[in-house]
Amino acid sequence: MSGKNKTVTPIRGTLQSGSTLLALVEENLGAVKPIHRSYLAESIKPAFADSLEIDENLKAGRDQVNRWDYLLGFAAGACVVGLEPHSAKDDQVMTVIRKKQRAQEQLRPHFRDGAKVAEWYWVASGKNRFLDTERTRRLLDQNGIRFVCPQLAPKDLEKLEKQLRQNLQPRRRR
Repeated sequence: MSGKNKTVTPIRGTLQSGSTLLALVEENLGAVKPIHRSYLAESIKPAFADSLEIDENLKAGRDQVNRWDYLLGFAAGACVVGLEPHSAKDDQVMTVIRKKQRAQEQLRPHFRDGAKVAEWYWVASGKNRFLDTERTRRLLDQNGIRFVCPQLAPKDLEKLEKQLRQNLQPRRRR
């Protein structure tokens, strides 16, 4: 079945109608490698309507470029989040930041005008080995990346939902 015949889900709604990525979007967590699904708390797995493996699907001609792993369509928030399982070491912080930057560049021609990834999650694929966690978190915050360890958990999605609700509320005039 082609991407055009499928129900509009968060990722499909974010992609332009002519994007080659549309046909690669999978239902629920279908695009997430089984080994990486363990980085999602069991209770939140049903919260994702669709998924897209962007590392391999955006690789053509960019073999040496750092790439983010996944986009997940968060149904309750009607938004897209990024998920990057990666080792949590000080020497990997800039690598993960570059992965996000490259993903944004590579996704731009595929996204509808105004569409964006609501949150970028780096989940530790192993022990957290940061020496200076305050400095690391500040650097990640400055680059729009939320570090989670050992899994993306219900509390993380609750924070995102709260943030989304606040963004929808009209601003008061003073």
